[in-house]
Amino acid sequence: MRTTLKITATAAVTTALALGLSACGTSSDPGGGASAAGASADPSKPLVVAASPTPHADILNFVKKNLAEKAGLKLEVKEFTDYVLPNTATQSGEVDANFFQHKPYLDDFNKKKGTDIVPVVNVELEPLGLYSHKVKDLKSLKAGRTVAVPNDTTNEGRALKLLADNGVITLKDGVGTDANLSSVKDAKGLKFKELEAATLPRALNDVDAAVINGNYAIEAKLKPAEDALALEKSDGNPYANFLAVKRGNEKDPRVVKLAKLLNSDEVKKYIDDTYDGSVIASFGAAK
Repeated sequence: MRTTLKITATAAVTTALALGLSACGTSSDPGGGASAAGASADPSKPLVVAASPTPHADILNFVKKNLAEKAGLKLEVKEFTDYVLPNTATQSGEVDANFFQHKPYLDDFNKKKGTDIVPVVNVELEPLGLYSHKVKDLKSLKAGRTVAVPNDTTNEGRALKLLADNGVITLKDGVGTDANLSSVKDAKGLKFKELEAATLPRALNDVDAAVINGNYAIEAKLKPAEDALALEKSDGNPYANFLAVKRGNEKDPRVVKLAKLLNSDEVKKYIDDTYDGSVIASFGAAK
């Protein structure tokens, strides 16, 4: 159901990352002065990173245990189970960085919350999937069935696009990943239930199917590569999860070190070996 992402060689990734980081803090960037402060951060202090438990915190803890000390990086991982607090904690300075989100979500969050969080480096992709405890295939999702979808703007649009791409529903012409329930042209008799993303796995017994984010699916012991009735393709997917910081901290030497470690061959092997296709390494400078 998926194709394999082309993984950029480590050397190329490092070059791209360096270029991406050097582009920050230009005269047209209101955070230019803050970037200098980020570059002068004390590299001996621990870098505190907020993360969702799986796979984000797992990946960070792998880096902490196996790679950080050799690179001269003190790393602390702080776990959060929702999609709001990691960004607000990064904005306030409670943590130095976060790793849990994709660009469409961050763009929407910054716009709505007035935050100034920016991506640093892509790490991995968790394909969104449609799951069910009550039906065995898409053909069984007939009129009268209820499908739960994430209630946040970007992931709801992403979920509806997944359903449309697999013929479950039809969206209005020209609708992209910003779709919402009013964008559905033909629901084919299905009913929809909007729920907070983290609660969707627990709702599987109460609905006929649910579109679940990859990290929450894995935490619920679902195997996206095996259990999903429909799964996002990886090629051209804009939903890679990345390391992010408050604007101005991109050149923090600790952030630069972590970014390089997260795009290392060792981390790619860890992702491949641990998640067996349910999480896919997706390296490169985030934009």
